[in-house]
Amino acid sequence: MQELLKRFENQKPEITFEWSDSESEAEGWVVINSLRGGAAGGGTRMRKGLDKREVESLAKTMEVKFTVSGPAIGGAKSGINFDPSDPRKDEVLRRWYKAVTPLLKNYYGTGGDMNVDEIHEVIPITESFGIWHPQEGIVNGHFHATEPEKIKKLGQLRQGVSKVLEDPHYTPNGPKKYTVADMITGFGVAEAVRHYYKIWGGELKGKRAVIQGWGNVGAAAACFLAVEGVKIVGIIDRDGGLINQNGFTLDEVRELFVTRNGNKLVSPNLISFDEINQKIWDLESEIFIPAAASRLITREQSERMIKAGLEVISCGANVPFADPEIFFGPIGTWTDQQVSVIPDFVANCGMARVFAYLMSSKAEVTDQAIFKDVSKTIEKALKKTHSENPSKTNIAESSFKIALAQLV
Repeated sequence: MQELLKRFENQKPEITFEWSDSESEAEGWVVINSLRGGAAGGGTRMRKGLDKREVESLAKTMEVKFTVSGPAIGGAKSGINFDPSDPRKDEVLRRWYKAVTPLLKNYYGTGGDMNVDEIHEVIPITESFGIWHPQEGIVNGHFHATEPEKIKKLGQLRQGVSKVLEDPHYTPNGPKKYTVADMITGFGVAEAVRHYYKIWGGELKGKRAVIQGWGNVGAAAACFLAVEGVKIVGIIDRDGGLINQNGFTLDEVRELFVTRNGNKLVSPNLISFDEINQKIWDLESEIFIPAAASRLITREQSERMIKAGLEVISCGANVPFADPEIFFGPIGTWTDQQVSVIPDFVANCGMARVFAYLMSSKAEVTDQAIFKDVSKTIEKALKKTHSENPSKTNIAESSFKIALAQLV
């Protein structure tokens, strides 16, 4: 597997598009790892300090993800090195999308990612430049759709991704309305845990979970796990966190979801980051959801969680282990050998799968159809891994082998 991985990691990306903003210090890259199947896909992220290497590694991660989610296309990613809290963010995004419009028309499809919102930023800005939907390049480059087919596929995408959820099974209660894009990735991360216990064995109800990151992915995953009877015992976020060794009730978890400030955990009982970071890795829990930034989990944190009874990690964040390698370095490998690690490209493929599903000719644009399709996709991938490796360790390695065999 390591040999396959090295070959894939060392393949030079097919296209690298580089951009320097004329009116600010922002710089950006689109990295297209390959135009497998005539197109490539991957979201747009923005953060201060982002560099080309990060975008390259994320493009390769997307290529692996498409082996699970479909369609059979290449991986890509857009990254902008700029502070997302800067008031000039909107102007920077407008100039960026104007520059990449030719790619988005012909062979590249994008969406939201870290600090860039699919519904409120990507879709309206790209629309203003004549792009019907940010996935239009995939419809053109991969599907070679006729005009009527193109109208149907793009119509399904426009309707489905921004769809306001009506089914109470898929949304927390509260006055705010949530869309498919808000909830689907976290739903998939939670479903990966549910299917894991169903396939590899064990009772999910009553298990305890620790969540890292309280953005859409972590918070939604916590809500869906709580519905299944999982006790959320700890949450660690950028500015602090919460611990409740008896587990927060479903209503408390939902309340923490709906009272977020943007992507930030808000609570009168918030513990400082330093204090939560000292305590949370030793909390007795069986499930860990890393859903914050990439490359945060250290070997020491893994060791402490394992000692406290950890059974399974469902990766909400891409590349959650603090390894310099693109996919799978020493910390990730060691952890995979001790406990069950469901890799990012399986656990967090929800949004990529929604795009693939909505581009299909048989798509049904209902809450239930979209969410069930994501659940079935993750279940299928995990069953495939289980048939190769029924052991509860080296699950991530086995999943990588299956994916890389299709790419290298």
